[in-house]
Amino acid sequence: MDRSAAGAEGPRRAAVLGSPVGHSRSPDLHRAAYEALGLAGWTYVAVETTAEELPGRIAAAGPEWVGFSVTMPGKFAALAVADERTERAELIGSANTLVRLPDGRWRADCTDVDGMTGALDEAGVPRGADRAVVIGAGGTSLPTIAALAEWGVRALTIVARSAPRARAAVHLAERLGMSVEVVGFTGGEPLREAAAGADVVVSTVPAGATGEIVESLRGIGRLIDVIYDPWPTPLAAAVADAGGTVVGGLTMLLNQAYSQVEQFTGRPAPRAAMAAALGRS
Repeated sequence: MDRSAAGAEGPRRAAVLGSPVGHSRSPDLHRAAYEALGLAGWTYVAVETTAEELPGRIAAAGPEWVGFSVTMPGKFAALAVADERTERAELIGSANTLVRLPDGRWRADCTDVDGMTGALDEAGVPRGADRAVVIGAGGTSLPTIAALAEWGVRALTIVARSAPRARAAVHLAERLGMSVEVVGFTGGEPLREAAAGADVVVSTVPAGATGEIVESLRGIGRLIDVIYDPWPTPLAAAVADAGGTVVGGLTMLLNQAYSQVEQFTGRPAPRAAMAAALGRS
């Protein structure tokens, strides 16, 4: 739908769905955007929603709902419930964005890719960078790998508990034309060597999950950590203390929200207002 005249359409609703979702900063970003765009009557809330509850939530949404942001654990369910999917959402196998189409159907997208490319830019990672390390092989690793491929990274090391757990991440990297290796989560020389030769290390795991490998990564030049609460993570603090460049999850959240706002409203995202909502003006 072209929402260039959205302000005249009456109240519209959007929300972030997830569980737990009370910590989400997405309402701050979207509310600031709607206010800056002059969209009176537009609302955005956080709604506690499990993956099992998500299909019913979407089915019950009336025509006033323009879209949903989706966080864990609902990203796979969001892709499954959609009537239409973007190419990148299909490739990654999950979605963090559901947008109402003019005919009432729902389109799934994965703007998490935009979040990561924004973080790569802020971290100063050059386009066409040769190598990257991704810590973790779960759902968050997949849009990360897609973003790294878009950025031009050609070689990838995935840090995972086991090779079978890394299978989906390895498969995606190979489909995107990357050479890929898997190293264990125990740290030591294999990880230290991979990180030393990487243009960037990206952690996609919870804050407390990197305890075994912090010492192997302390001296890296660039770290992107997807976490923003709690912050800093032990890994982020160690890298920063050693003089490395660290970019956190708020940068990713902000950059993925730009695209969501544009898809929900049909207007360019008011980036300055949204950044200010996170205290990043």
